[in-house]
Parts: sequence; structure tokens; C-alpha cells
Amino acid sequence: MARRHLFRLDTAQTGWQHRLVAGFTLLLALVAVRPADAQGGGGGEGFLFRQPRGSVDIRGGFDFASAGSDVFDFITEHLTVDHRDFSAPTFVFDVTYKVSPRLDAVFGLATSGSSTHSEFRNFIDNNDLPIEQTTSFHRVPLTASLRVYLTSPGRSVGRYAWVPKRFAPYVGGGGGAMWYRLRQEGSFVDFDTLDVFDARLESDGWAPTLHGFAGTEISLSPRFAVSVEGRYQWAHADLSADYAGFDRIDLSGFSLTTGIAIRY
Repeated sequence: MARRHLFRLDTAQTGWQHRLVAGFTLLLALVAVRPADAQGGGGGEGFLFRQPRGSVDIRGGFDFASAGSDVFDFITEHLTVDHRDFSAPTFVFDVTYKVSPRLDAVFGLATSGSSTHSEFRNFIDNNDLPIEQTTSFHRVPLTASLRVYLTSPGRSVGRYAWVPKRFAPYVGGGGGAMWYRLRQEGSFVDFDTLDVFDARLESDGWAPTLHGFAGTEISLSPRFAVSVEGRYQWAHADLSADYAGFDRIDLSGFSLTTGIAIRY
């Protein structure tokens, strides 16, 4: 680990990252509130008189980080941090659009992040005090997926009503890009000289990601449903110069979430 290198914020890079996230979020919002085509003028085309065009899904849960690369092994070996400390609560926002009666296109944004206070396991400073630091790990995937219902999610009753099924199980998969940040702030030990120094070590950036998922919708009414989903996501990224000498960081993990689906 290049412990004496202090991170310098690249404002230009951070700016386009923020703009990308903001633009993607705006796109999701526009899709969510897109007015129904010709709704209200065709008698029988209003909601409940047709299959919904899609849904907005808001879920929360927990993201179990794999933390399988050597940088995590190094951190957990020398600091009072466990692999499970990189797991964290997660928040998911999906907008779906119905491609066919049993196929949805899904555009999603999720976020999870942990922060753990720690100290060196085998070193103390000259005053017999612990050498302390904080380790944080954040992931933000932006994804596009296809979701396939294993059975029809609902049925039409004549020409005048659409009735959702109580349970609508589904599977799916897709890909996208994940932003991540691994940051450590506090005091560290130079293993060559045993000097203690203060630093902020950081690596962040974007990486391609793939995922697969399975879940079910439990309808409460034609417009509302409870959504439960399990998802595994694969991603790896190069580390910055602050972590020179380490292999690519493992950004993969399994998440389990539940929330509300609002059909439109």
C-alpha cells in the first residue's frame, strides 16, 4: 500500500460523475411520470381497463459484499475490520416498462455504503494509544435489465378490466456501470520504518457490472404490490495509486430487498 500518498480530489472527474448520476436519475423520473398515451379519450383505456404500462419500484434491504480481493484481506488482517463490515444496507429505485405481457425492461439505480471505525491489531503509538482510522466502502450501480415473469402477472376480464394475480414470480438479468469508493482516513503505520503518520487513502471510479435476479410481486390492489427480490451482482475495478500493488478490487455481492411497486 502506498501509505504516504495523500489523495487529491480530481474535481473535473468528480463533476462528470455527478452529472451522469443526476442525468440518469432524471431519466428515471421522466419515464416514471410519462403521461399515458391517449389516456382518457378512448373510453375504457384508463387505468384498470388495461394492463399497466410498467411500475416504479422502491425497495430497501441489505447488500452482502463479497469483499473477496486481496485489498480486503490486507485490511482485515492488519485492522480491526471484518469482511462482513463491508456489507451494508441498500436502497433501490427501479422504473420498469412493459415490453410484452410477461416481459419488462427495467432501469435501476441502487446505493449501499458502510463506514467502520478501526485500529491496528498489532501496533500502538508511542503513548500506548491505539492507532485509529475509519474505513468506508460505497457502491452505486446504474443498470438496465430484462425481467421475465414465470406466469402471467394478470388477466383481462373481457374488454373492460385487468386483474393482477396475487403472486407474480419473475427472473431476470442485465448489466450496467457501477461507481465505487474505498476510503481510509486516520493514522497508519509504515511497516518499513514503523513510523505512524496521518493520511487519507482513497480509490474510486467506474466499472462494468453484470447481474442476475429473482423475485416476486405480491399484489395488494391493481395499482400497488409488495416486491421482494434477491440479486447477485458481479463487478471488479482497478485500484488507484494509493493502493498500488494490489489486485483489482472485488465489487460483487448479493442483495436482498423488499418494498413497494406502484403500477402506472
